[in-house]
Amino acid sequence: MNAQLVDPVPAPQRALSAQAMAYASVGNVAVGFDILGHSVAGTGDRAVVRRIDEPTVRISAIHGCVTGLPLDASRNTAGAALLSLRKALGLRHGFELELYKGIALGSGMGGSAASCVAALVAANALLERPLPRESLYGFALDGETVASGSRHGDNLGPMLLGGLVLATRERLLRLPVPDAWHCALVHPHVVLETRESRAVLADGFALHDVVAQQGNLALVLVGCHRGDAALVREGLKDVLVEPRRAPLVPAFAQVKQAALDHHALGASISGGGPSVFGWYERREDAERAASAMVAAFAEAGLASDPFVSPINGPAADLIEEHAA
Repeated sequence: MNAQLVDPVPAPQRALSAQAMAYASVGNVAVGFDILGHSVAGTGDRAVVRRIDEPTVRISAIHGCVTGLPLDASRNTAGAALLSLRKALGLRHGFELELYKGIALGSGMGGSAASCVAALVAANALLERPLPRESLYGFALDGETVASGSRHGDNLGPMLLGGLVLATRERLLRLPVPDAWHCALVHPHVVLETRESRAVLADGFALHDVVAQQGNLALVLVGCHRGDAALVREGLKDVLVEPRRAPLVPAFAQVKQAALDHHALGASISGGGPSVFGWYERREDAERAASAMVAAFAEAGLASDPFVSPINGPAADLIEEHAA
């Protein structure tokens, strides 16, 4: 009896390209300098990554609202992150990267981090064995260092995991926050580079201020975990960094007051600035606050862009190829 021929099952085709979107973020969240941040829906950076045979990383183009960024991978946050990934995994193949910038340069909304995270999420999808999301963190830190000169994850963590994230040097922890809580984030059309905003922090801080800030951070973390707005309102006050950076943000006092006037749990500078944010228990209050903050910037002669988002904002994710 002749054996019946059976067509072999075709091997799955490995994807040769992928693209991902990483969303903006509020860094520091007032009391968690370099370690606390949350993602913000509404804008972000997109990365298209293609697998190439050459053992290198090259950047083919950068589009969008930011021009003049380095195409040399080692001098670009996204490129440096992919170089770190290749080296750590000993990959024989390389990556070609194309970036679409939706976050303005020097906005305090995590633009450099978003490019880096979007590139890593897309490249990870092209690996034979994709890594868990948390395992991309170290490579993202390597990329972020190119932009800021330091390894901090307050923007990277929420972009990778979504929502409010505590980011230490080695670990990411997503923190529970009530779904109803929202953020109003307003970006004035002013550039404030991260290195400049970090330079004003070079001198030391008084011990009593450090202790006060630790207490405020603890109140915010416990308040978020319990869903206790009163605790968050008591703690969401930056007594360390904000006083030094406030002079770098035009009309900051007026914009912050506009945020506070609409039942804010607290308000401060987002990341290194110049964007300003406020937290709210209800979306309606956040929307009214955003309008008032835009008006306060306008009184100072500055146009600005408002964003209203759940504090439990989105994580970076793959998107369909035809979205380009």
